[in-house]
Amino acid sequence: MSKRLHLFEGYGVELEYMITDQQTLDIKPIAEVLLTNEAGEVEGEVEHGLTAWSNELVSHVIEIKSNGPQADLVGLRDKLVADVQQINDQLSKHGAMLMPGAAHPWMNPAKETKLWEHESQEIYHAYDRIFNCKGHGWSNLQSTHINLPFYDDEEFGRLHTAIRFLMPMIPGLTAASPILDGQFTGYMDKRLYYYEKNQSKLPVLTGKVIPEKLFTRHQYQKHVYDRIAASIAPFDTDNIMKPVWLNSRGAMARFDRGAIEIRIIDNQECVSADLAVVALITQTVKMLVNQKLVSFTHQESFETEKLYHIFKACVKQGSGAHINDSDYLLAWGFHQPITARQFWTELIQRVYQLAPEALIPWMDILEAINTHGTLAERIMSVLGAEYADQQLFDVYKSLSTCLQNDSVFEP
Repeated sequence: MSKRLHLFEGYGVELEYMITDQQTLDIKPIAEVLLTNEAGEVEGEVEHGLTAWSNELVSHVIEIKSNGPQADLVGLRDKLVADVQQINDQLSKHGAMLMPGAAHPWMNPAKETKLWEHESQEIYHAYDRIFNCKGHGWSNLQSTHINLPFYDDEEFGRLHTAIRFLMPMIPGLTAASPILDGQFTGYMDKRLYYYEKNQSKLPVLTGKVIPEKLFTRHQYQKHVYDRIAASIAPFDTDNIMKPVWLNSRGAMARFDRGAIEIRIIDNQECVSADLAVVALITQTVKMLVNQKLVSFTHQESFETEKLYHIFKACVKQGSGAHINDSDYLLAWGFHQPITARQFWTELIQRVYQLAPEALIPWMDILEAINTHGTLAERIMSVLGAEYADQQLFDVYKSLSTCLQNDSVFEP
């Protein structure tokens, strides 16, 4: 973020999409055709007014995002929808199209991965040399990122505490990666399963995904960035890997731009669904910061390990996860075990009652998600226990149509 904003003065939103062949839906690594300027040069990022398009680690993924922090999520939604349609128009000339969702359902990363070969390629090749990026969770993942600003240590501490307290429940709303290698993985959010595992060579980079209990820049530097720097040093022979890039917690502090980036949201089936999720999560975090839902004392009392166990249940089962931790439930005002879907049903209503103007544009979508389950569950309800390759193709073709038309996928 270019200038220091205070809490909730703007939102940075990033959406990642797969580029696939129009006929086969196989990945098509041609992101550079979207990032070529008028001089014929390939750039890492191209500005489009309110938004920007940029590359990712691999050449079959394109990121579209707000061009700096935005306060108007509805206006941003409209522009991102237009961007998707403009991108699809450009890709159609190459027999390609965008596909939503958090992972390609049948990509073979070992054989099909093509790293970005243009601007900043040396960084991506360093990642590949150290971690081997030709696998799920590296070259096959798409997510939605939310960047929330903070001004100083006081604001950082309150924001970081609120985010980490809510994080365990997010996959119970947004899980969208049930299929890999053409098969049901047994997880509703297999992307996050790999997210935790893919840097296990250096565990300090990701930790438990749920970040540690940290309240100041000094604490964060000491307990996160200094430890990452020490951990990577023996492997970073060219001295190009910065700790701020390597930090892979599910919510990571960016003191260089005064923001915390939430990274555990699976990409949904259309821009409006993504932005509905962004609106709900950001408004919930805002209410937590302002202690309208749960006191700060309760929020900061939870150790990372306790939050991590709840998170793992939601990663595996999505909205069907059973939340049994009585301390966590009581903090939210629940007096008996509930499912993640019941949690979000209640929370959506609470947030709506306290700030209807924040959710009115998104309520139809949020209610559809909550009625039919996470995108992962909706995909699986259509596919059933046993399915043919053609059924899988048909479902993901439908998802691609949802993205183009900005419509919700309903079974």
